[in-house]
Amino acid sequence: MPRTAREVLRNMFAAAVAAAQPERCVPPHLPAPPQGRTIVIGAGKASAAMAQALERHWPGELSGLVVTAYGHAVPCERIEIVEAAHPVPDGAGLAAARRMLELVHGLDADDLVICLISGGGSALLPLPAHGLSLDDKQAVSRALLRSGATIAEMNCVRRHLSAIKGGRLAAACHPARIVNLLISDVPGDDPADIASGPTVGDATTCADALGIARRYRIELPGAARELLESGAGETVKPGDARLERVSTTLVATPQIALQAAASIALGAGYTPVLLGDSIEGEARDVGKVMAGIARQVRRHGQPVAPPCVLLSGGETTVTVRGNGRGGRNVEFLLALALALDGEPGVHALAGDTDGVDGQEEIAGAFVSPDTLARARSLDIAPRDRLDDNDAHGFFEALGDALVTGPTLTNVNDFRAILVL
Repeated sequence: MPRTAREVLRNMFAAAVAAAQPERCVPPHLPAPPQGRTIVIGAGKASAAMAQALERHWPGELSGLVVTAYGHAVPCERIEIVEAAHPVPDGAGLAAARRMLELVHGLDADDLVICLISGGGSALLPLPAHGLSLDDKQAVSRALLRSGATIAEMNCVRRHLSAIKGGRLAAACHPARIVNLLISDVPGDDPADIASGPTVGDATTCADALGIARRYRIELPGAARELLESGAGETVKPGDARLERVSTTLVATPQIALQAAASIALGAGYTPVLLGDSIEGEARDVGKVMAGIARQVRRHGQPVAPPCVLLSGGETTVTVRGNGRGGRNVEFLLALALALDGEPGVHALAGDTDGVDGQEEIAGAFVSPDTLARARSLDIAPRDRLDDNDAHGFFEALGDALVTGPTLTNVNDFRAILVL
Protein backbone atom coordinates (compact mmCIF):
# COMPACT_ATOMS: atom_id res chain seq x y z
CA MET A 1 0.00 0.00 0.00
CA PRO A 2 1.36 3.44 -0.79
CA ARG A 3 2.72 5.07 2.32
CA THR A 4 0.37 8.03 2.01
CA ALA A 5 -2.76 5.86 1.78
CA ARG A 6 -1.81 3.79 4.80
CA GLU A 7 -0.97 6.91 6.77
CA VAL A 8 -4.36 8.43 6.00
CA LEU A 9 -6.11 5.25 7.11
CA ARG A 10 -4.09 5.03 10.31
CA ASN A 11 -4.70 8.72 11.07
CA MET A 12 -8.44 8.27 10.67
CA PHE A 13 -8.43 5.30 13.04
CA ALA A 14 -6.39 7.27 15.57
CA ALA A 15 -8.84 10.19 15.35
CA ALA A 16 -11.79 7.87 15.92
CA VAL A 17 -10.15 6.44 19.04
CA ALA A 18 -9.12 9.87 20.32
CA ALA A 19 -12.67 11.21 20.01
CA ALA A 20 -13.86 8.59 22.48
CA GLN A 21 -11.08 8.94 25.06
CA PRO A 22 -12.55 9.22 28.59
CA GLU A 23 -10.43 12.25 29.49
CA ARG A 24 -12.15 14.10 26.67
CA CYS A 25 -15.72 12.81 26.95
CA VAL A 26 -16.37 12.12 30.66
CA PRO A 27 -15.66 15.47 32.46
CA PRO A 28 -18.34 17.53 30.63
CA HIS A 29 -21.06 15.21 31.94
CA LEU A 30 -20.19 14.95 35.63
CA PRO A 31 -23.04 15.81 38.03
CA ALA A 32 -22.82 18.11 41.04
CA PRO A 33 -21.64 16.48 44.29
CA PRO A 34 -24.49 15.20 46.50
CA GLN A 35 -25.32 15.89 50.13
CA GLY A 36 -24.38 12.34 50.99
CA ARG A 37 -21.74 9.92 49.76
CA THR A 38 -20.44 9.50 46.20
CA ILE A 39 -19.87 5.90 45.15
CA VAL A 40 -18.30 5.07 41.78
CA ILE A 41 -18.93 1.71 40.16
CA GLY A 42 -18.36 0.51 36.63
CA ALA A 43 -17.32 -2.15 34.19
CA GLY A 44 -15.85 -2.32 30.70
CA LYS A 45 -12.63 -1.96 28.77
CA ALA A 46 -12.78 1.84 29.11
CA SER A 47 -14.07 1.94 32.68
CA ALA A 48 -10.69 2.35 34.41
CA ALA A 49 -9.76 5.29 32.18
CA MET A 50 -13.23 6.71 32.81
CA ALA A 51 -12.64 6.40 36.56
CA GLN A 52 -9.29 8.16 36.26
CA ALA A 53 -10.88 11.03 34.31
CA LEU A 54 -13.63 11.32 36.92
CA GLU A 55 -11.10 11.43 39.78
CA ARG A 56 -9.12 14.19 38.10
CA HIS A 57 -12.17 16.41 37.75
CA TRP A 58 -14.28 15.54 40.83
CA PRO A 59 -14.37 18.30 43.46
CA GLY A 60 -15.51 16.25 46.46
CA GLU A 61 -14.96 12.96 48.25
CA LEU A 62 -15.58 9.67 46.49
CA SER A 63 -14.79 5.97 46.62
CA GLY A 64 -15.66 2.99 44.53
CA LEU A 65 -14.83 -0.10 42.51
CA VAL A 66 -14.44 -0.53 38.76
CA VAL A 67 -13.62 -3.72 36.86
CA THR A 68 -11.82 -3.67 33.51
CA ALA A 69 -10.14 -6.19 31.24
CA TYR A 70 -6.62 -7.46 31.85
CA GLY A 71 -4.17 -4.92 30.45
CA HIS A 72 -6.66 -2.04 30.50
CA ALA A 73 -6.10 -0.76 34.05
CA VAL A 74 -4.81 2.74 34.78
CA PRO A 75 -3.83 4.12 38.20
CA CYS A 76 -6.50 5.70 40.41
CA GLU A 77 -6.14 7.02 43.95
CA ARG A 78 -9.63 6.68 45.42
CA ILE A 79 -11.38 4.24 43.10
CA GLU A 80 -10.22 0.64 43.22
CA ILE A 81 -9.46 -0.89 39.81
CA VAL A 82 -9.83 -4.65 39.36
CA GLU A 83 -8.83 -6.56 36.22
CA ALA A 84 -10.70 -9.62 34.95
CA ALA A 85 -11.05 -11.77 31.84
CA HIS A 86 -12.73 -10.86 28.57
CA PRO A 87 -14.52 -12.17 26.50
CA VAL A 88 -14.90 -15.39 28.50
CA PRO A 89 -15.37 -14.46 32.19
CA ASP A 90 -13.27 -15.68 35.10
CA GLY A 91 -13.24 -15.79 38.88
CA ALA A 92 -11.77 -12.32 39.22
CA GLY A 93 -14.79 -10.82 37.47
CA LEU A 94 -17.13 -12.92 39.59
CA ALA A 95 -15.53 -11.69 42.81
CA ALA A 96 -15.60 -8.08 41.62
CA ALA A 97 -19.30 -8.30 40.76
CA ARG A 98 -20.10 -9.67 44.22
CA ARG A 99 -18.10 -6.89 45.88
CA MET A 100 -19.83 -4.27 43.75
CA LEU A 101 -23.24 -5.36 44.99
CA GLU A 102 -21.96 -5.27 48.56
CA LEU A 103 -20.53 -1.78 48.03
CA VAL A 104 -23.90 -0.27 47.06
CA HIS A 105 -25.89 -2.06 49.75
CA GLY A 106 -27.54 0.23 52.28
CA LEU A 107 -27.27 3.53 50.40
CA ASP A 108 -29.85 6.26 51.10
CA ALA A 109 -31.59 8.97 49.10
CA ASP A 110 -28.84 11.55 49.75
CA ASP A 111 -26.16 9.33 48.17
CA LEU A 112 -24.99 9.42 44.57
CA VAL A 113 -23.82 6.47 42.49
CA ILE A 114 -21.84 7.30 39.35
CA CYS A 115 -21.82 4.27 37.09
CA LEU A 116 -19.12 4.12 34.40
CA ILE A 117 -20.03 1.59 31.73
CA SER A 118 -18.36 0.68 28.44
CA GLY A 119 -18.12 -2.24 26.06
CA GLY A 120 -16.80 -5.48 27.52
CA GLY A 121 -18.70 -5.10 30.77
CA SER A 122 -20.88 -8.15 30.14
CA ALA A 123 -17.94 -10.52 30.55
CA LEU A 124 -16.43 -8.48 33.39
CA LEU A 125 -19.54 -8.73 35.61
CA PRO A 126 -20.28 -12.46 35.37
CA LEU A 127 -22.27 -12.93 38.58
CA PRO A 128 -24.53 -15.91 37.83
CA ALA A 129 -28.20 -15.98 38.70
CA HIS A 130 -29.22 -18.19 41.63
CA GLY A 131 -28.64 -21.85 40.81
CA LEU A 132 -26.03 -21.21 38.12
CA SER A 133 -22.25 -21.52 38.37
CA LEU A 134 -19.37 -19.65 36.79
CA ASP A 135 -18.76 -22.76 34.68
CA ASP A 136 -22.30 -22.41 33.33
CA LYS A 137 -21.70 -18.76 32.47
CA GLN A 138 -18.40 -19.60 30.74
CA ALA A 139 -20.00 -22.36 28.68
CA VAL A 140 -22.79 -20.08 27.52
CA SER A 141 -20.31 -17.28 26.72
CA ARG A 142 -18.18 -19.56 24.56
CA ALA A 143 -21.24 -20.85 22.70
CA LEU A 144 -22.56 -17.33 22.09
CA LEU A 145 -19.21 -16.09 20.80
CA ARG A 146 -19.08 -18.87 18.20
CA SER A 147 -22.77 -18.74 17.24
CA GLY A 148 -22.99 -15.74 14.93
CA ALA A 149 -25.58 -14.07 17.17
CA THR A 150 -25.70 -10.28 17.21
CA ILE A 151 -24.44 -8.40 20.25
CA ALA A 152 -28.04 -7.51 21.20
CA GLU A 153 -28.99 -11.19 21.06
CA MET A 154 -25.96 -12.29 23.06
CA ASN A 155 -26.61 -9.68 25.73
CA CYS A 156 -30.28 -10.64 25.97
CA VAL A 157 -29.22 -14.16 26.96
CA ARG A 158 -26.54 -12.85 29.33
CA ARG A 159 -28.96 -10.53 31.13
CA HIS A 160 -31.40 -13.30 31.92
CA LEU A 161 -28.72 -15.57 33.39
CA SER A 162 -27.27 -12.85 35.61
CA ALA A 163 -27.67 -11.64 39.19
CA ILE A 164 -26.33 -8.16 38.39
CA LYS A 165 -27.16 -7.26 34.77
CA GLY A 166 -30.51 -6.20 33.32
CA GLY A 167 -31.14 -3.43 35.87
CA ARG A 168 -30.36 -5.54 38.92
CA LEU A 169 -27.37 -3.42 39.94
CA ALA A 170 -29.55 -0.29 39.80
CA ALA A 171 -32.16 -1.98 41.95
CA ALA A 172 -29.46 -2.76 44.52
CA CYS A 173 -28.50 0.95 44.64
CA HIS A 174 -32.05 2.13 45.40
CA PRO A 175 -32.96 4.68 46.81
CA ALA A 176 -29.69 6.46 45.91
CA ARG A 177 -29.53 8.61 42.80
CA ILE A 178 -27.72 6.94 39.87
CA VAL A 179 -25.92 8.80 37.08
CA ASN A 180 -24.95 6.46 34.25
CA LEU A 181 -22.11 7.64 31.99
CA LEU A 182 -21.83 5.26 29.05
CA ILE A 183 -19.41 4.77 26.17
CA SER A 184 -21.40 2.90 23.55
CA ASP A 185 -19.98 -0.05 21.67
CA VAL A 186 -23.28 -1.40 20.35
CA PRO A 187 -25.23 -0.76 17.13
CA GLY A 188 -28.09 1.59 17.94
CA ASP A 189 -26.54 2.76 21.25
CA ASP A 190 -29.24 1.07 23.37
CA PRO A 191 -28.10 1.39 27.02
CA ALA A 192 -29.64 -2.01 27.79
CA ASP A 193 -27.10 -3.60 25.43
CA ILE A 194 -24.00 -1.77 26.66
CA ALA A 195 -22.43 -4.25 29.12
CA SER A 196 -25.88 -5.88 29.24
CA GLY A 197 -27.39 -2.90 31.04
CA PRO A 198 -26.66 -3.47 34.75
CA THR A 199 -28.18 -0.10 35.75
CA VAL A 200 -31.00 0.36 33.22
CA GLY A 201 -34.33 -1.35 32.66
CA ASP A 202 -34.64 -4.24 30.22
CA ALA A 203 -37.70 -4.77 28.04
CA THR A 204 -36.68 -8.25 26.81
CA THR A 205 -37.86 -11.45 28.47
CA CYS A 206 -36.77 -14.95 29.40
CA ALA A 207 -38.83 -16.17 26.42
CA ASP A 208 -36.76 -13.93 24.15
CA ALA A 209 -33.55 -15.42 25.55
CA LEU A 210 -34.84 -18.96 25.00
CA GLY A 211 -35.78 -18.10 21.42
CA ILE A 212 -32.26 -16.84 20.73
CA ALA A 213 -30.75 -20.02 22.13
CA ARG A 214 -32.99 -22.09 19.87
CA ARG A 215 -32.30 -19.93 16.82
CA TYR A 216 -28.53 -20.39 17.09
CA ARG A 217 -28.67 -23.96 18.40
CA ILE A 218 -26.93 -23.01 21.64
CA GLU A 219 -26.78 -25.86 24.11
CA LEU A 220 -27.74 -24.33 27.44
CA PRO A 221 -26.67 -25.98 30.71
CA GLY A 222 -29.62 -27.63 32.41
CA ALA A 223 -29.81 -25.08 35.21
CA ALA A 224 -29.76 -22.20 32.72
CA ARG A 225 -32.55 -23.68 30.64
CA GLU A 226 -34.65 -24.28 33.75
CA LEU A 227 -34.11 -20.69 34.89
CA LEU A 228 -35.32 -19.31 31.56
CA GLU A 229 -38.23 -21.70 31.14
CA SER A 230 -39.52 -20.96 34.65
CA GLY A 231 -39.25 -17.18 34.19
CA ALA A 232 -37.10 -16.94 37.33
CA GLY A 233 -34.41 -15.14 35.33
CA GLU A 234 -36.62 -12.15 34.55
CA THR A 235 -34.88 -8.77 34.58
CA VAL A 236 -35.83 -5.38 36.03
CA LYS A 237 -38.26 -3.74 33.61
CA PRO A 238 -38.51 -0.11 32.45
CA GLY A 239 -40.88 1.77 34.73
CA ASP A 240 -39.82 -0.13 37.85
CA ALA A 241 -39.99 2.22 40.86
CA ARG A 242 -36.38 1.39 41.75
CA LEU A 243 -35.25 3.03 38.49
CA GLU A 244 -36.99 6.37 39.05
CA ARG A 245 -33.80 8.16 40.12
CA VAL A 246 -31.61 6.83 37.30
CA SER A 247 -30.32 9.15 34.56
CA THR A 248 -28.27 7.95 31.59
CA THR A 249 -25.92 9.86 29.29
CA LEU A 250 -24.01 8.50 26.29
CA VAL A 251 -20.69 10.33 26.54
CA ALA A 252 -19.14 8.72 23.44
CA THR A 253 -20.65 6.79 20.53
CA PRO A 254 -19.57 5.19 17.25
CA GLN A 255 -21.06 8.15 15.35
CA ILE A 256 -18.81 10.60 17.20
CA ALA A 257 -15.80 8.48 16.23
CA LEU A 258 -16.82 8.32 12.57
CA GLN A 259 -17.29 12.09 12.44
CA ALA A 260 -13.79 12.59 13.83
CA ALA A 261 -12.39 10.29 11.13
CA ALA A 262 -14.37 12.17 8.48
CA SER A 263 -12.66 15.41 9.50
CA ILE A 264 -9.26 13.80 8.96
CA ALA A 265 -10.37 12.55 5.53
CA LEU A 266 -11.49 16.01 4.47
CA GLY A 267 -8.20 17.49 5.58
CA ALA A 268 -6.33 14.93 3.48
CA GLY A 269 -8.39 15.67 0.37
CA TYR A 270 -10.83 12.74 0.48
CA THR A 271 -14.61 13.13 0.44
CA PRO A 272 -15.98 11.20 3.43
CA VAL A 273 -19.09 9.05 2.97
CA LEU A 274 -20.59 7.81 6.23
CA LEU A 275 -22.40 4.58 5.44
CA GLY A 276 -23.69 3.98 8.97
CA ASP A 277 -22.59 3.59 12.58
CA SER A 278 -24.63 0.45 13.31
CA ILE A 279 -23.91 -2.02 10.51
CA GLU A 280 -24.36 -5.66 11.50
CA GLY A 281 -24.30 -9.03 9.76
CA GLU A 282 -21.78 -11.74 9.01
CA ALA A 283 -18.39 -10.07 8.61
CA ARG A 284 -17.65 -11.82 5.32
CA ASP A 285 -21.02 -10.79 3.88
CA VAL A 286 -20.48 -7.16 4.88
CA GLY A 287 -17.07 -7.37 3.20
CA LYS A 288 -18.67 -8.42 -0.09
CA VAL A 289 -21.21 -5.61 0.08
CA MET A 290 -18.57 -2.98 0.83
CA ALA A 291 -16.46 -4.26 -2.07
CA GLY A 292 -19.43 -3.75 -4.39
CA ILE A 293 -19.87 -0.17 -3.19
CA ALA A 294 -16.16 0.55 -3.63
CA ARG A 295 -16.28 -0.76 -7.21
CA GLN A 296 -19.30 1.41 -8.00
CA VAL A 297 -17.46 4.46 -6.71
CA ARG A 298 -14.32 3.76 -8.69
CA ARG A 299 -15.95 2.72 -11.96
CA HIS A 300 -18.99 5.00 -12.05
CA GLY A 301 -18.40 7.77 -9.51
CA GLN A 302 -21.50 6.76 -7.54
CA PRO A 303 -22.66 7.67 -4.92
CA VAL A 304 -19.63 9.99 -4.92
CA ALA A 305 -16.61 10.40 -7.17
CA PRO A 306 -13.14 9.41 -5.98
CA PRO A 307 -10.96 10.27 -4.21
CA CYS A 308 -13.19 9.44 -1.26
CA VAL A 309 -13.37 7.28 1.84
CA LEU A 310 -16.22 4.99 2.83
CA LEU A 311 -16.60 5.03 6.61
CA SER A 312 -18.72 2.70 8.71
CA GLY A 313 -19.08 1.31 12.21
CA GLY A 314 -21.19 -1.16 14.11
CA GLU A 315 -20.50 -4.76 15.04
CA THR A 316 -20.37 -7.60 12.58
CA THR A 317 -20.43 -11.23 13.63
CA VAL A 318 -18.46 -14.36 12.77
CA THR A 319 -20.00 -17.81 12.77
CA VAL A 320 -16.92 -19.86 13.63
CA ARG A 321 -16.65 -23.05 11.61
CA GLY A 322 -12.89 -23.33 11.18
CA ASN A 323 -9.94 -23.66 13.54
CA GLY A 324 -8.32 -20.27 12.92
CA ARG A 325 -7.88 -17.31 15.25
CA GLY A 326 -11.03 -15.44 14.25
CA GLY A 327 -11.53 -11.69 14.53
CA ARG A 328 -14.54 -10.04 12.91
CA ASN A 329 -12.64 -7.02 11.54
CA VAL A 330 -9.94 -9.08 9.88
CA GLU A 331 -12.53 -11.54 8.57
CA PHE A 332 -14.33 -8.57 7.01
CA LEU A 333 -11.08 -7.40 5.42
CA LEU A 334 -10.14 -10.78 3.99
CA ALA A 335 -13.63 -11.15 2.47
CA LEU A 336 -13.33 -7.59 1.13
CA ALA A 337 -9.96 -8.34 -0.49
CA LEU A 338 -11.30 -11.51 -2.10
CA ALA A 339 -14.33 -9.70 -3.47
CA LEU A 340 -12.23 -6.79 -4.79
CA ASP A 341 -9.82 -9.27 -6.42
CA GLY A 342 -7.03 -6.74 -6.79
CA GLU A 343 -9.20 -3.79 -7.85
CA PRO A 344 -6.74 -0.91 -8.39
CA GLY A 345 -6.91 2.17 -6.22
CA VAL A 346 -8.78 0.64 -3.26
CA HIS A 347 -7.17 0.50 0.19
CA ALA A 348 -8.83 -0.35 3.50
CA LEU A 349 -8.42 -0.54 7.24
CA ALA A 350 -10.74 -2.22 9.72
CA GLY A 351 -10.16 -2.48 13.44
CA ASP A 352 -11.78 -2.67 16.82
CA THR A 353 -11.44 0.65 18.61
CA ASP A 354 -10.52 -1.09 21.89
CA GLY A 355 -7.39 -2.51 20.25
CA VAL A 356 -8.56 -6.14 20.48
CA ASP A 357 -10.22 -7.85 17.50
CA GLY A 358 -11.89 -11.02 18.74
CA GLN A 359 -9.62 -12.63 21.30
CA GLU A 360 -6.36 -11.36 19.80
CA GLU A 361 -4.28 -8.42 21.05
CA ILE A 362 -4.43 -7.09 17.50
CA ALA A 363 -6.78 -4.25 16.56
CA GLY A 364 -7.28 -5.16 12.90
CA ALA A 365 -5.38 -4.93 9.61
CA PHE A 366 -4.83 -3.16 6.28
CA VAL A 367 -5.81 -4.20 2.75
CA SER A 368 -4.27 -2.91 -0.49
CA PRO A 369 -4.70 -3.80 -4.19
CA ASP A 370 -1.76 -6.23 -4.01
CA THR A 371 -2.90 -8.06 -0.85
CA LEU A 372 -3.96 -11.25 -2.63
CA ALA A 373 -0.94 -11.30 -4.96
CA ARG A 374 1.49 -10.92 -2.05
CA ALA A 375 -0.25 -13.72 -0.17
CA ARG A 376 -0.11 -16.11 -3.11
CA SER A 377 3.57 -15.32 -3.61
CA LEU A 378 4.07 -16.68 -0.09
CA ASP A 379 2.01 -19.81 -0.90
CA ILE A 380 -0.84 -18.55 1.32
CA ALA A 381 -4.30 -19.40 -0.03
CA PRO A 382 -6.63 -16.50 0.90
CA ARG A 383 -9.87 -18.44 0.38
CA ASP A 384 -8.65 -21.33 2.53
CA ARG A 385 -7.71 -18.93 5.32
CA LEU A 386 -11.18 -17.37 5.20
CA ASP A 387 -12.83 -20.79 5.29
CA ASP A 388 -10.74 -21.61 8.36
CA ASN A 389 -11.62 -18.30 10.09
CA ASP A 390 -7.89 -17.52 10.17
CA ALA A 391 -7.73 -13.94 8.94
CA HIS A 392 -5.47 -12.91 11.82
CA GLY A 393 -2.89 -15.44 10.67
CA PHE A 394 -3.31 -14.26 7.08
CA PHE A 395 -2.61 -10.58 7.75
CA GLU A 396 0.18 -11.27 10.24
CA ALA A 397 2.00 -13.32 7.62
CA LEU A 398 1.82 -10.34 5.24
CA GLY A 399 2.98 -7.84 7.85
CA ASP A 400 -0.33 -5.99 7.53
CA ALA A 401 -1.71 -6.41 11.05
CA LEU A 402 -2.73 -3.26 12.93
CA VAL A 403 -1.41 -3.45 16.50
CA THR A 404 -2.21 -0.58 18.88
CA GLY A 405 -2.28 -2.12 22.35
CA PRO A 406 -5.21 -1.32 24.67
CA THR A 407 -6.72 2.03 23.61
CA LEU A 408 -8.62 2.50 26.92
CA THR A 409 -11.87 3.19 25.09
CA ASN A 410 -14.34 1.19 23.02
CA VAL A 411 -16.77 2.47 20.39
CA ASN A 412 -16.83 -0.78 18.46
CA ASP A 413 -15.70 -1.56 14.92
CA PHE A 414 -14.18 1.04 12.62
CA ARG A 415 -13.99 0.51 8.87
CA ALA A 416 -12.47 2.86 6.29
CA ILE A 417 -12.13 2.15 2.56
CA LEU A 418 -10.13 4.64 0.51
CA VAL A 419 -11.04 4.80 -3.16
CA LEU A 420 -8.51 6.71 -5.27
